[in-house]
Amino acid sequence: MKIEGIKGCYEKTRGLFYFARMCSKIRLHAAGKLPPDYFDMLGDGFDGRTCRYLSVRYEDVKAQVLSGKTDDEVLDWCLSNGRRLTDEQVLIYNSFMSKRGWRDDESDGYIPETIKEYGLKDNGSLQTDFDLIEMDEGRWYPEMWRDAWK
Repeated sequence: MKIEGIKGCYEKTRGLFYFARMCSKIRLHAAGKLPPDYFDMLGDGFDGRTCRYLSVRYEDVKAQVLSGKTDDEVLDWCLSNGRRLTDEQVLIYNSFMSKRGWRDDESDGYIPETIKEYGLKDNGSLQTDFDLIEMDEGRWYPEMWRDAWK
């Protein structure tokens, strides 16, 4: 579903995938513009993984976002109050997040079930959670992942 103002999974904040998306979901939810289908995963799923990786609490990140800070400023706050990330740790995070669902515990269950639920043809081109999110929100194209890594 198209959602005005939501950022994509591959959008980077200081090199980090997904962080901008999490911040945009917080802003949209506060403004009453985030669809109810998204409510259950606020602070969980990829939001939760991102916060745990940064060693910060989601509620604290939410407070920083809602105080009016930019995505870069919120990430700076996370890196100062949680843990600093090396370039290798950013690579590890981006690799995990962007490949979730590919050759892991979601490959034989969640991914094909979601493809079926969305009414999509299972031709092997949608392989990750990011693929499914981007497809559902109208941004996906087959080489999207490759472009994001440039």
